[in-house]
Amino acid sequence: FGKAQRLPPVPDFFGERHPVDGVPCLHSPEPSMSQQSSPSGSLPFSDFLADEAASADFASKLAVCLHPGLVVYLEGDLGAGKTTLVRTLLRALGHKGPVKSPTYALVEVYVVSSLYWYHFDFYRFNHPEEFVDAGLGEYFRNDSVCLVEWPDKAAGFVPAADLVIALGFERAGAGSDPGEGRRIK
Repeated sequence: FGKAQRLPPVPDFFGERHPVDGVPCLHSPEPSMSQQSSPSGSLPFSDFLADEAASADFASKLAVCLHPGLVVYLEGDLGAGKTTLVRTLLRALGHKGPVKSPTYALVEVYVVSSLYWYHFDFYRFNHPEEFVDAGLGEYFRNDSVCLVEWPDKAAGFVPAADLVIALGFERAGAGSDPGEGRRIK
């Protein structure tokens, strides 16, 4: 991979640009993954997703809230459903093709209704600087939506999140299917 190149100035939905290594972008890097824009550090929302159908229902509601310029962090353990959530989100938006994990490719690109959706997975990063070395900052623009798995692996370089979605394993309540579902926050 080559070095990141300087992006041309782009309009900013929020009225200002934040430079990242001299590159104007919509978002500034988040030096600490524990600091969020809300006072409590997380969104005041939690729901149990019993199965993939429940994930699809949540994704269809989330899809109408996302717009160009957003950075969405997807947090959770291996197998927690981050890529499944992206798949159901893209399906809700009308994407018909395959949706696969970007674990080895680092980024998968989807175009839905002429909007670019970038799905990142930084799990394989050994050092946060690999984000810059791979030139990934160029994807974080105001004409795309960036969905980021394992953002902590690129801490200090990946732009700050506008929305953090955390997924965790959880057993269904008493009297329900004994299978494991997901808690989304």
